[in-house]
Amino acid sequence: MTATSTPLPGGTATLGDLTVPRFGYGAMQLAGPWVMGPPADHDGALTVLREAVELGITHIDTSAAYGPRITNELIREALHPYSDSLLVATKVGANRDAQGGWPAARQPEDIRTQVHENLETLRLDVLDLVNLRLGDAQGPLAGSLAEPFETLVELQQQGLIRHVGVSNATAEQVAEARSIAPNVCVQNMYNLAFRGDDELIDALAVDGIAYVPFFPHGGFTPLQSSALSAVAARLDASPMSVALAWLLQRSPNVLLIPGTSSVRHLRENIAGAGLALSPADIVELDQIGR
Repeated sequence: MTATSTPLPGGTATLGDLTVPRFGYGAMQLAGPWVMGPPADHDGALTVLREAVELGITHIDTSAAYGPRITNELIREALHPYSDSLLVATKVGANRDAQGGWPAARQPEDIRTQVHENLETLRLDVLDLVNLRLGDAQGPLAGSLAEPFETLVELQQQGLIRHVGVSNATAEQVAEARSIAPNVCVQNMYNLAFRGDDELIDALAVDGIAYVPFFPHGGFTPLQSSALSAVAARLDASPMSVALAWLLQRSPNVLLIPGTSSVRHLRENIAGAGLALSPADIVELDQIGR
């Protein structure tokens, strides 16, 4: 891997036993429409992945459910054999149906099958990080995660998984997971307008656990705000850039995984996340989610 001469914005944080830049990459958008089927530009997708690594990104987020299997296969084709510094995080807990839905798949056998599918499609002997996806497409749902999470931990104890975490989880589910085994990551929906996890982020930061926000439809499309537009105009930046910069300044345990299928947008996202927001900017932006 050839690291970028310009450090990625946000510095570094830990995910388990690996130190990674806080700016990572989410591979979901590399699949076809509605995260189903192959990309329209196969070679372009490979180029984006290789460019991400060339720019210094060492945290890539994926799932065998994307495509399904498509993004994992693209990652393998573009980057295998993987650099020792590259952390590939994946998820289990949901499948895809013919209509593009995300039906839950959290029985013990489902979890085992999905872990082995990720190992196969990524061509790995051990998965760096596996998050248990909970809830549904509308968000987290209350309920115990013990059975599927304990299955994930069993696979970890067998040496197939290095680290575990949870995704789309309530604060109570995060606590339950942590009572079963050490967690290195919580991956939930969070941005300027969706601030429900503020207390959880702060609590995780105290314990050195990473928080990885994801966004509906792969971006900030629901985020329409005159305050965001005003700050972006003052900084001569895009609203997306300001929103990414705000996330990095929100807490040192926040790790970004914005996705794109464009090299140009990848570079713009990285540059935008490096914006320096003033205290006045932060105060103005913080009003959006209040």
